[in-house]
Amino acid sequence: MSFFPSLSTSRRGDLAHPVLAGLISVIVNYGGTFILVFQAAKVAGLSPELTASWVWSISIGVGVTGIILSWMSREPIITAWSTPAAAFLVTALATTTHAEAIGAFMISAAAFVVLGLSGWFERVIRLIPPGVAAGLLAGILLQFGIGAFGGMSLDPLLAGLLILAYLVLKRFSARYAIVGILGVGLAFLLTQDRVNLSGLRLTLAAPIFTMPVFSLNALLSVALPLFLITLTGQYMPGMLVLRNDGFKMSANPIVTITGLGSLLMAPFGSHAFNIAAITAAICTGREAHEDPSKRWIAGIAAGVFYILVGVFGVTLAAVFMSFPSTFITTLAGLALLGTIGGSLANAMADARTREAALITFLAAAANIKLLGIGGAFWGLVFGLLAYALLNGHLPRKAVALAATPFSKKVS
Repeated sequence: MSFFPSLSTSRRGDLAHPVLAGLISVIVNYGGTFILVFQAAKVAGLSPELTASWVWSISIGVGVTGIILSWMSREPIITAWSTPAAAFLVTALATTTHAEAIGAFMISAAAFVVLGLSGWFERVIRLIPPGVAAGLLAGILLQFGIGAFGGMSLDPLLAGLLILAYLVLKRFSARYAIVGILGVGLAFLLTQDRVNLSGLRLTLAAPIFTMPVFSLNALLSVALPLFLITLTGQYMPGMLVLRNDGFKMSANPIVTITGLGSLLMAPFGSHAFNIAAITAAICTGREAHEDPSKRWIAGIAAGVFYILVGVFGVTLAAVFMSFPSTFITTLAGLALLGTIGGSLANAMADARTREAALITFLAAAANIKLLGIGGAFWGLVFGLLAYALLNGHLPRKAVALAATPFSKKVS
């Protein structure tokens, strides 16, 4: 019996697109932000073995939770490590012992389990007007779209080739545009000897258990900021990515399962993983598959690729990180163009929320940083404030969401 019974009758083309969307999201994640994990490990003074254990735990945890959630919901639930939290840890771990950091990671993860079981987060998500949510997503993704063309200043040949290939493929075979530019870009890099893999050795990662130490200092300086940063910078925009593309899975099981996974993997080094935002948009939109009911395959594929990276630890992470930054930013930006355009259209569609949605978009795009909290949160705050002042009340009408945790998407 096939492990994926519903896929046995699918055409190969139905599998290829979501699988490659999952692969691209993994490449963008490792190539674009994983360097922060290595920087945090260096600041903390971790040995190569402990660093490899961190890579193993976070990759395996992200992969397994993504597969579980995508399989249960039949929606593309893409999980990832908390990027803003990793950036925070680059400075926070300088004054915290590794054992205390592990204890703080566990406290933060346990708080997410409690949050998911309480159902509070889902109720908040349901109150955000669709136009404001779409404006927030467009603002978050705008920098990635700009980055696709910003590479022309740094590496005009590579960026120009990818953009030209994208436009040509969009004209003649829109369905294969993202797949095509991935192949074109890799072929170009290999022919130009731009990817040096000669020094890599394929070795298995070995997880190392660290006994946690719980301290008030780590609770206040690591666990609490880690929880707030991950909540506002990852879970909130990540759920809005799903809503923007019409998927209706409740936030409660997502927060609970990723929180539980983080709790189990924390003793091996994992800081936090959660629902993805930027890389999720690569898998939830039309570029992953024209049929929304087939996009959940991208969630399964991404999970499998994450597990493969985890098994081989630092080795495969180094492969993704060896790609030129222009390749990663251009690939990500082009893959997100459809989502950015659709989000802007949805944000401007309803005249009643148009101005609030526009303010949300601009505030999120400005990437305001106050009180240690990133731009996604403040974009939403400004958008909801604008909505309240312009309409005389806070949002009262819930977004049309499903009542059950694992409901099917309405196409």
